[in-house]
Amino acid sequence: MTPTRILFVGATGSIGRLAVNEALRQGYQVRALVRDATRAGLPGDVELSVGDLTRLDAFETALEGADGIVFTQGSHTSAAMVEAVDYGAVRNALMALRGRKVRIALMTAIGVTYMNSQYNRTIEAHDWKRRSERLVRASGNEYTIVRPGWFDYNDDDQRRITFLQGDTRHNASPEDGVVARRQIARVLVDALGCDEATNTTLELVAEHGAEQDDLAPLFAALEPDPTDGVDGVLDEDNFPLTDQPRRVLDDLETIRRAR
Repeated sequence: MTPTRILFVGATGSIGRLAVNEALRQGYQVRALVRDATRAGLPGDVELSVGDLTRLDAFETALEGADGIVFTQGSHTSAAMVEAVDYGAVRNALMALRGRKVRIALMTAIGVTYMNSQYNRTIEAHDWKRRSERLVRASGNEYTIVRPGWFDYNDDDQRRITFLQGDTRHNASPEDGVVARRQIARVLVDALGCDEATNTTLELVAEHGAEQDDLAPLFAALEPDPTDGVDGVLDEDNFPLTDQPRRVLDDLETIRRAR
Protein backbone atom coordinates (compact mmCIF):
# COMPACT_ATOMS: atom_id res chain seq x y z
CA MET A 1 0.00 0.00 0.00
CA THR A 2 1.12 3.55 -0.71
CA PRO A 3 0.06 5.88 2.10
CA THR A 4 -1.08 9.47 1.73
CA ARG A 5 -1.27 10.85 5.29
CA ILE A 6 1.79 10.12 7.38
CA LEU A 7 2.19 10.40 11.14
CA PHE A 8 5.73 11.32 12.16
CA VAL A 9 6.89 10.18 15.60
CA GLY A 10 10.06 11.98 16.64
CA ALA A 11 9.27 14.80 14.21
CA THR A 12 11.18 17.49 16.15
CA GLY A 13 14.44 15.51 16.32
CA SER A 14 17.38 16.00 13.99
CA ILE A 15 16.27 13.24 11.60
CA GLY A 16 12.55 13.76 12.12
CA ARG A 17 12.60 17.39 10.95
CA LEU A 18 14.39 16.42 7.77
CA ALA A 19 12.00 13.52 7.18
CA VAL A 20 9.00 15.81 7.63
CA ASN A 21 10.42 18.24 5.07
CA GLU A 22 11.15 15.39 2.64
CA ALA A 23 7.62 14.04 2.99
CA LEU A 24 6.18 17.48 2.28
CA ARG A 25 8.45 17.80 -0.76
CA GLN A 26 7.16 14.45 -2.03
CA GLY A 27 3.55 15.57 -1.65
CA TYR A 28 2.44 13.63 1.42
CA GLN A 29 0.00 14.98 3.97
CA VAL A 30 2.01 15.23 7.17
CA ARG A 31 0.95 15.00 10.78
CA ALA A 32 3.41 15.19 13.68
CA LEU A 33 2.99 13.91 17.21
CA VAL A 34 4.50 16.63 19.41
CA ARG A 35 4.58 17.26 23.12
CA ASP A 36 4.25 21.06 22.86
CA ALA A 37 2.74 22.69 19.78
CA THR A 38 4.17 26.10 20.68
CA ARG A 39 7.74 24.77 20.56
CA ALA A 40 7.51 22.33 17.65
CA GLY A 41 8.95 24.72 15.06
CA LEU A 42 7.66 22.66 12.13
CA PRO A 43 6.41 24.02 8.78
CA GLY A 44 2.95 25.58 8.86
CA ASP A 45 1.41 22.94 6.60
CA VAL A 46 2.22 20.18 9.10
CA GLU A 47 -0.78 19.11 11.18
CA LEU A 48 0.14 18.88 14.84
CA SER A 49 -1.25 16.27 17.21
CA VAL A 50 -0.31 17.12 20.80
CA GLY A 51 0.48 14.20 23.06
CA ASP A 52 3.15 12.19 24.85
CA LEU A 53 4.50 9.28 22.81
CA THR A 54 4.83 7.20 25.98
CA ARG A 55 1.02 7.21 26.31
CA LEU A 56 -1.30 4.95 24.34
CA ASP A 57 -4.07 7.53 24.21
CA ALA A 58 -1.79 9.98 22.38
CA PHE A 59 -1.65 7.57 19.44
CA GLU A 60 -5.36 6.86 19.48
CA THR A 61 -5.84 10.52 18.55
CA ALA A 62 -2.75 11.00 16.39
CA LEU A 63 -3.45 8.01 14.15
CA GLU A 64 -7.00 8.99 13.20
CA GLY A 65 -7.08 9.03 9.40
CA ALA A 66 -3.36 8.23 9.05
CA ASP A 67 -2.27 5.40 6.78
CA GLY A 68 1.49 5.62 7.33
CA ILE A 69 3.91 6.09 10.23
CA VAL A 70 7.55 7.16 10.27
CA PHE A 71 9.37 6.50 13.54
CA THR A 72 12.56 8.48 14.20
CA GLN A 73 12.28 8.91 17.97
CA GLY A 74 15.10 7.95 20.32
CA SER A 75 16.35 8.35 23.88
CA HIS A 76 19.88 8.01 25.22
CA THR A 77 19.49 8.74 28.91
CA SER A 78 18.62 5.50 30.71
CA ALA A 79 17.33 1.98 30.13
CA ALA A 80 13.91 3.03 31.40
CA MET A 81 13.67 5.93 28.97
CA VAL A 82 14.96 3.87 26.04
CA GLU A 83 12.26 1.31 26.79
CA ALA A 84 9.60 4.00 27.06
CA VAL A 85 10.63 5.91 23.92
CA ASP A 86 12.41 3.62 21.45
CA TYR A 87 10.23 0.62 22.18
CA GLY A 88 7.21 2.11 23.91
CA ALA A 89 6.25 4.50 21.13
CA VAL A 90 6.20 1.66 18.61
CA ARG A 91 4.24 -0.54 20.98
CA ASN A 92 1.71 2.21 21.69
CA ALA A 93 1.18 3.00 18.02
CA LEU A 94 0.60 -0.64 17.09
CA MET A 95 -1.73 -1.16 20.04
CA ALA A 96 -3.70 1.96 19.10
CA LEU A 97 -4.17 0.69 15.54
CA ARG A 98 -5.94 -2.44 16.83
CA GLY A 99 -5.15 -4.30 13.66
CA ARG A 100 -5.85 -1.46 11.21
CA LYS A 101 -3.17 -1.56 8.54
CA VAL A 102 -0.71 1.25 7.83
CA ARG A 103 2.63 1.51 6.06
CA ILE A 104 5.55 1.82 8.51
CA ALA A 105 9.11 3.13 8.21
CA LEU A 106 11.08 2.52 11.40
CA MET A 107 14.55 3.90 12.11
CA THR A 108 16.72 1.96 14.56
CA ALA A 109 20.53 1.77 14.28
CA ILE A 110 23.37 -0.08 12.63
CA GLY A 111 24.78 -2.63 15.09
CA VAL A 112 21.38 -3.14 16.73
CA THR A 113 21.98 -6.91 16.87
CA TYR A 114 25.46 -6.53 18.40
CA MET A 115 25.04 -7.81 21.93
CA ASN A 116 28.47 -6.99 23.36
CA SER A 117 28.82 -3.25 22.81
CA GLN A 118 29.42 -1.13 25.91
CA TYR A 119 26.64 1.20 24.77
CA ASN A 120 24.12 -1.60 24.83
CA ARG A 121 25.30 -3.04 28.13
CA THR A 122 24.96 0.38 29.77
CA ILE A 123 21.40 1.34 28.84
CA GLU A 124 20.12 -1.62 26.80
CA ALA A 125 19.55 0.67 23.83
CA HIS A 126 20.07 -1.96 21.17
CA ASP A 127 17.92 -4.50 22.99
CA TRP A 128 14.91 -2.17 23.07
CA LYS A 129 15.39 -1.02 19.50
CA ARG A 130 15.57 -4.64 18.40
CA ARG A 131 12.42 -5.47 20.31
CA SER A 132 10.65 -2.57 18.59
CA GLU A 133 11.69 -4.03 15.23
CA ARG A 134 10.15 -7.35 16.26
CA LEU A 135 6.84 -5.71 17.10
CA VAL A 136 6.69 -4.16 13.64
CA ARG A 137 7.47 -7.45 11.90
CA ALA A 138 4.86 -9.27 13.99
CA SER A 139 2.14 -6.69 13.32
CA GLY A 140 1.19 -7.71 9.80
CA ASN A 141 1.74 -4.17 8.52
CA GLU A 142 3.85 -3.43 5.47
CA TYR A 143 7.14 -1.96 6.70
CA THR A 144 10.71 -0.98 6.03
CA ILE A 145 13.21 -1.03 8.90
CA VAL A 146 16.21 1.26 8.38
CA ARG A 147 19.35 0.91 10.50
CA PRO A 148 21.49 3.95 9.68
CA GLY A 149 25.20 4.28 10.24
CA TRP A 150 26.82 7.14 12.10
CA PHE A 151 25.19 10.47 11.37
CA ASP A 152 26.96 13.10 9.24
CA TYR A 153 30.46 11.64 9.37
CA ASN A 154 30.53 11.67 5.57
CA ASP A 155 33.35 13.08 3.51
CA ASP A 156 32.20 15.62 0.94
CA ASP A 157 32.34 13.03 -1.85
CA GLN A 158 30.79 10.23 0.22
CA ARG A 159 27.15 10.33 -0.90
CA ARG A 160 26.47 7.02 -2.70
CA ILE A 161 23.64 5.40 -0.75
CA THR A 162 24.35 1.76 0.07
CA PHE A 163 22.08 -0.87 1.63
CA LEU A 164 23.51 -3.77 3.63
CA GLN A 165 21.85 -6.69 5.40
CA GLY A 166 22.77 -9.00 8.28
CA ASP A 167 24.06 -6.27 10.60
CA THR A 168 27.59 -7.64 10.49
CA ARG A 169 29.56 -4.49 11.31
CA HIS A 170 30.41 -4.55 15.00
CA ASN A 171 33.03 -1.89 15.68
CA ALA A 172 30.57 0.35 17.56
CA SER A 173 32.23 3.33 15.86
CA PRO A 174 32.03 5.21 12.56
CA GLU A 175 34.03 2.34 11.06
CA ASP A 176 30.68 0.56 10.85
CA GLY A 177 29.50 3.09 8.28
CA VAL A 178 28.49 6.71 7.99
CA VAL A 179 25.57 8.48 6.36
CA ALA A 180 24.15 11.99 6.19
CA ARG A 181 21.06 12.79 8.23
CA ARG A 182 19.39 14.12 5.09
CA GLN A 183 19.95 10.77 3.37
CA ILE A 184 18.43 8.86 6.28
CA ALA A 185 15.34 11.03 6.00
CA ARG A 186 15.18 10.43 2.26
CA VAL A 187 15.42 6.65 2.58
CA LEU A 188 12.69 6.52 5.24
CA VAL A 189 10.28 8.58 3.14
CA ASP A 190 11.19 6.94 -0.19
CA ALA A 191 10.48 3.54 1.36
CA LEU A 192 6.85 4.50 2.02
CA GLY A 193 5.96 4.62 -1.65
CA CYS A 194 8.26 1.89 -2.96
CA ASP A 195 6.80 -1.61 -3.42
CA GLU A 196 10.32 -3.05 -3.56
CA ALA A 197 10.97 -1.82 -0.01
CA THR A 198 8.09 -3.80 1.47
CA ASN A 199 8.95 -5.96 4.51
CA THR A 200 12.69 -5.42 4.33
CA THR A 201 15.33 -4.64 6.94
CA LEU A 202 18.51 -2.84 5.92
CA GLU A 203 21.59 -1.13 7.22
CA LEU A 204 22.11 2.26 5.58
CA VAL A 205 25.54 3.73 4.87
CA ALA A 206 27.08 6.03 2.28
CA GLU A 207 30.11 5.18 0.16
CA HIS A 208 32.30 7.42 -1.98
CA GLY A 209 30.47 8.59 -5.07
CA ALA A 210 27.40 10.53 -6.09
CA GLU A 211 23.95 10.02 -4.59
CA GLN A 212 21.52 8.08 -6.76
CA ASP A 213 18.38 9.64 -8.21
CA ASP A 214 16.32 6.45 -7.88
CA LEU A 215 16.54 4.11 -4.89
CA ALA A 216 14.08 1.49 -6.17
CA PRO A 217 16.87 -0.73 -7.60
CA LEU A 218 18.59 -0.74 -4.20
CA PHE A 219 15.38 -1.77 -2.45
CA ALA A 220 14.70 -4.41 -5.11
CA ALA A 221 18.08 -6.05 -4.47
CA LEU A 222 17.28 -6.68 -0.80
CA GLU A 223 16.14 -10.01 0.58
CA PRO A 224 12.74 -9.66 2.29
CA ASP A 225 12.35 -10.71 5.91
CA PRO A 226 10.88 -14.17 6.52
CA THR A 227 7.14 -14.20 7.09
CA ASP A 228 7.37 -16.75 9.91
CA GLY A 229 9.81 -14.95 12.20
CA VAL A 230 10.43 -11.71 14.04
CA ASP A 231 14.04 -10.94 13.02
CA GLY A 232 15.69 -9.50 9.95
CA VAL A 233 16.38 -11.96 7.16
CA LEU A 234 20.13 -12.35 7.74
CA ASP A 235 20.34 -11.31 11.39
CA GLU A 236 22.37 -13.41 13.78
CA ASP A 237 20.21 -15.65 15.97
CA ASN A 238 21.53 -14.33 19.27
CA PHE A 239 18.46 -12.86 20.98
CA PRO A 240 16.11 -15.78 21.75
CA LEU A 241 12.48 -15.10 22.55
CA THR A 242 12.82 -17.36 25.58
CA ASP A 243 15.13 -14.76 27.15
CA GLN A 244 12.77 -11.80 26.68
CA PRO A 245 10.85 -10.08 29.50
CA ARG A 246 7.34 -11.34 30.03
CA ARG A 247 5.87 -7.92 29.18
CA VAL A 248 7.60 -7.99 25.78
CA LEU A 249 6.26 -11.45 24.99
CA ASP A 250 2.79 -10.30 26.02
CA ASP A 251 3.07 -7.29 23.68
CA LEU A 252 4.12 -9.54 20.80
CA GLU A 253 1.20 -11.87 21.41
CA THR A 254 -1.32 -9.02 21.63
CA ILE A 255 -0.06 -7.46 18.40
CA ARG A 256 -0.03 -10.80 16.59
CA ARG A 257 -3.62 -11.50 17.64
CA ALA A 258 -4.74 -8.13 16.22
CA ARG A 259 -3.38 -8.86 12.71
